[in-house]
Amino acid sequence: MRRKNHHQRTFRLPRTARRARLLNRLKLRWRLADKYPWVFVAIGATVVAAFAFTLQEVQAAKRERRELMCLALNIYYEARGEPRAGRYAVAEVTLNRVAAPQYPDTVCGVVYQQNWDWIRKRYVAAFSWTELSRLPEPKGREWEEAWKTAEDVYYGRHEPRLANALHYHANYVRPSWSRERTRVAQIGNHIFYR
Repeated sequence: MRRKNHHQRTFRLPRTARRARLLNRLKLRWRLADKYPWVFVAIGATVVAAFAFTLQEVQAAKRERRELMCLALNIYYEARGEPRAGRYAVAEVTLNRVAAPQYPDTVCGVVYQQNWDWIRKRYVAAFSWTELSRLPEPKGREWEEAWKTAEDVYYGRHEPRLANALHYHANYVRPSWSRERTRVAQIGNHIFYR
């Protein structure tokens, strides 16, 4: 083995030339390589990506359908006997709560939310119908109206009229919390508050 003289300099290609040489070697290897495995991998990756995208879209559609169902049920059980404006108002309050930071961030989370009541020593639902074990099955014209109202409000096809309203109650009761809130409207048998 020859020893290098420390006075002897080794010649080194400039950086751009080294990159060009490396690129040429890679091109040569690509030309000489069997491309069928690469084509197979590319097709496989495309199929997997398409499947993942489709699965994601299906899951999103299921979530959206579940959210619409929760909203429509809330409209149906809270306001099915109310005028059209009353149904829209209940839907608006539900979605206002979804947007408010102190409430869950999904429609179903808001509809089925329960909080601990220190007086009753139990969890109490935000909407009383969710505490009932037996409910009549939604059906008929009232169910169709509730579903249409839910779609209109959920998809933004209805102009909101109760911005920031987060609470309401029937006009035949006077809950203690109503004294602390700002009344914004009475629609049908419900009184709405900020």
